[in-house]
Amino acid sequence: MPRDALSATFAALADPTRRAILDRLRAGEASVAELAEPFHMTVRAVSKHIGVLEAAGLVTRERDAQRRPSRIRAEPLADVDRWLASYRQLWNRRFDRLDERLKRQQKGKHHDRTG
Repeated sequence: MPRDALSATFAALADPTRRAILDRLRAGEASVAELAEPFHMTVRAVSKHIGVLEAAGLVTRERDAQRRPSRIRAEPLADVDRWLASYRQLWNRRFDRLDERLKRQQKGKHHDRTG
């Protein structure tokens, strides 16, 4: 199991079932049985996925009478967003350079036709 929080988050998000569970939890809390409904797997299997999400800090579970509803925690996703921000800046700089290059090429073509 990854030791740092970012690695744990990425490991948890690597599975499409866990991403789907998080997508469902964006709409609000849900029990394991409710989360298992759209999947072709047992409640126990879905519970294991929730356990991975919980270990990564992406989900919390609380006891509510007989239920243990799961809730999404956005903080680890904010950490991922901060980590990705530097790569977003890198790509934006590259796109800006590409845009400038295309503009220069277009000016050159326009100049060749008029000159």
